[in-house]
Formats: sequence, C-alpha cells, structure tokens
Amino acid sequence: MAGGWASDGAVQEQIDSSIEDAVARARSQLPRGESLHHCEECDAPIPQARREAIKGVRLCVACQAAEDKANAAGAGYNRRASKDSQLR
Repeated sequence: MAGGWASDGAVQEQIDSSIEDAVARARSQLPRGESLHHCEECDAPIPQARREAIKGVRLCVACQAAEDKANAAGAGYNRRASKDSQLR
C-alpha cells in the first residue's frame, strides 16, 4: 500500500531501478578486447592463466584488487530517495 505521493509499487520500482543501474554499471566495467601481457599500472607480467580466464584483462591481480577496493568505497549510495525520506 502506498502512502503520500507514492504510487502502489513505488518501493519495488525503486529497488528494481537500483538493481538495473548496478547491473549496467557492472557490465560497463567488464574488460573488453585482447588481454595485455603486462599490467598497464605497474608493468608486471600478467600470467597466461589470468589472460585466458578473463578476456580483455588489463591489470595484474594486485593492481586489480587495489582498484576494486577503491571502487567499493562509493557503493551502496541510494540516489533515489523517496520524497517522504527527503522531508524527514
């Protein structure tokens, strides 16, 4: 049941939209193209097994872990706050 300005199903629409945005963001960050033989950050060799497992890989494991950690800091931000929560 919706209350105030929200329509029926508004909460589910917000959840669905947030999930769609997260999936689109994850897909846009997938590597594409041919894998590099050396990391573009530190120039360390990228193992053959990693290049075969992840097509288009551009970073070594250590640099990828550091990048993933840095990108995780901004995750979870709800930019679609309902009008009710903005009024509180």
